[in-house]
This record gives sequence, structure tokens and C-alpha cells, in this order.
Amino acid sequence: MKGGKIVVLTLLLFIIGGAVIGSDILFQEEFASLERWKEVFFPKIPAHTRYTLTKDGGQSCLRTESHASASILAYREPFNPYAYPRVKWRWKVENILPQADLKTKSGDDAPLRIYVAFAYDPRRASILERAQYNAVKFLYGEYPPHSSLNYVWASQASAVDIITSAYTERSKMILLEKGEKNVGKWVEEEVNIIADYRRTFGEDPPAKATVGIMNDSDNTGGSAVSYVTSLTVFR
Repeated sequence: MKGGKIVVLTLLLFIIGGAVIGSDILFQEEFASLERWKEVFFPKIPAHTRYTLTKDGGQSCLRTESHASASILAYREPFNPYAYPRVKWRWKVENILPQADLKTKSGDDAPLRIYVAFAYDPRRASILERAQYNAVKFLYGEYPPHSSLNYVWASQASAVDIITSAYTERSKMILLEKGEKNVGKWVEEEVNIIADYRRTFGEDPPAKATVGIMNDSDNTGGSAVSYVTSLTVFR
């Protein structure tokens, strides 16, 4: 992703929703419709990823298709990650991006990502952090998020499982799938975002989070197609 895209991305995730109250399952999305989702575009990236509904083997799912493009499909409602710390989903990619390298700015693309972005809390910030966040709020009208976890289907078969974004230390990428091994196969994932946040950042996360889905290939100029279904946030 190009410089500044992570900041704008996670900022917009928080602008578009309010609070949700649920039970054991906060929400379970099978992608029969997109009424609970919103597309978010980046001002400096003219080509947008396409997010459409389809079926695969009788299962409704989200299809994502990028061509040297980037945009995000964002869930409209934030949630309390301490009340609902677990997320699971099924995903599949048709191809990887051979030129992608998440350790670099120029290669910061992936055929599929599940984002969990955490809201900025002024009560936890230092004087310098408050000044920085206030400056961004002045420009965009809203505070940027505090941090984010990125669950990534990485194109490279890396030896590491966690990568800090080349753009900001406040964005951690957890590589759940790597390379071509499972291309073309549905894979089920389940994560605990509180536990993952603590092990990647070494601290507790803010108490407000939200979810987004992204397929981006704007840096490498490639193309990628991928799918997601059964995205569930629960206790």
C-alpha cells in the first residue's frame, strides 16, 4: 500500500459506524447482501478493488478482484473487542502477487486481508501523541485509529509470522497463510484479537475496534481474485 493509505484506511473505518450490542455472536456474515458494509475509496488511488456477491459450491460469499487497485469493504459498526475477542472466517485466493513483499513499502500488497482497527483513546495518550492525533483530526475531521491488526494471506512464503508495517509501527501484520500452498482452496481461520494484540504490541488494546476486508495490488501493479465467507465476531 502506498504511503498514508493505512492511516486513511483505518481512519475511515471508524467514521462510518456506531456501537453494536450483541450476545454470544456479535455478527455472522454469510454475504447474502452487503447492506451492513460500506466501500471506502482512497483519494489518491483512482483504481478501486471490486467487491461483489457470488456463490461457490452453493455457499454465498464475497468476491474481491483487484487490478493495480486498492479500496476496502468496511463493516459499518464498531464493537468492544474485550466483549467479543474472537473472529473466524473462511477465505480463498485464486492467485498470489509474485512481486509483493510486505516488509517493504513498494511491495505492500496482498490478495486478501482481514483488518481489525482499534480506536484512539486520548486518555491513554502521551502529550506528544495527543498533539499528533489532534493535528490529524484537524485535517480529516476525526481522530485516526490508535493501531491495527492485519490478518493477511501473504504472497511470499516468509519464515516469519508477524511483520510490522513498513509505514507505521502501529500496524502489525499476522501472516496466517503464505505463498502458493493453499491457493484455490477454502481455508478456515480463527483468531483471538485480544491475545494477538498483546503478543504483537506488548500491551492491551483500546476498547473499540472495527473490521474491514481488503484486496490491494496498487503498488505492484498486479491482479488478484479472492473470496471470503462466514465472517463471525463472537465471544
